[in-house]
Amino acid sequence: MTDGLDETFRTATRLRISAFLSGCDEAEFRAVQEYCDLSPSALSKNVSALEDAGYVTVRKGHVGKTPRTWLALTLAGREALAGHLAALQLIADTAARHARSG
Repeated sequence: MTDGLDETFRTATRLRISAFLSGCDEAEFRAVQEYCDLSPSALSKNVSALEDAGYVTVRKGHVGKTPRTWLALTLAGREALAGHLAALQLIADTAARHARSG
């Protein structure tokens, strides 16, 4: 972490995935894929990074006979996302103050 920014969210894709998941208890893999406009492999790769950080959990199951995967943001992930967004807001506020005074 640097200045409150979390390196896990260094890519817009991971930030977008986490932001989407922050709005629900869990979401089906395909819903996240469609929202983020990602290929299954790209989503999987980014989810793995978030899972390794402890920010996302992956649950596999079936709906009828069809396999499904659900994703959820963990409490640690929610806290990390909130801290990262607060740090971004502070950066934006500081820049705006400097622009007005300069």
